Amino acid sequence: MEQINSVGRRKRSVARVFLKQGSGKIVINKRDPENYLNNDILKMKVNRPFELLGISREQFDIIVNVDGGGVNGQAEAIRLGISRALEQYNPEYRSILKKDGLLMVDSRKVERKKYGKPKARRSFQFSKR
Repeated sequence: MEQINSVGRRKRSVARVFLKQGSGKIVINKRDPENYLNNDILKMKVNRPFELLGISREQFDIIVNVDGGGVNGQAEAIRLGISRALEQYNPEYRSILKKDGLLMVDSRKVERKKYGKPKARRSFQFSKR
């Protein structure tokens, strides 16, 4: 099996995932995922595709370059990238991943601030008199 490339996006985060068969090594931005994802919930999000499919993460070497956004958006971008790479690896995984919503792009982004308002939609308090 050659190397599989995929991209995952969430909010302002973009994750480039490189998946190949190997010894289970995972690297996120040249760092250990235990140090990069400092929260157990974020680690669960990244490992969710493997748990759902019932396959071991130790079958694959995963290298991730992620940029932009916060840690939660980055973790969800990594999850989408891994799900897409696993789908390319074995097209039979598509139905399982799709049923759990792991192949769906969450396109919600932060709305920009408008002029004349303190936030995107919030207005200043109205005074009748």
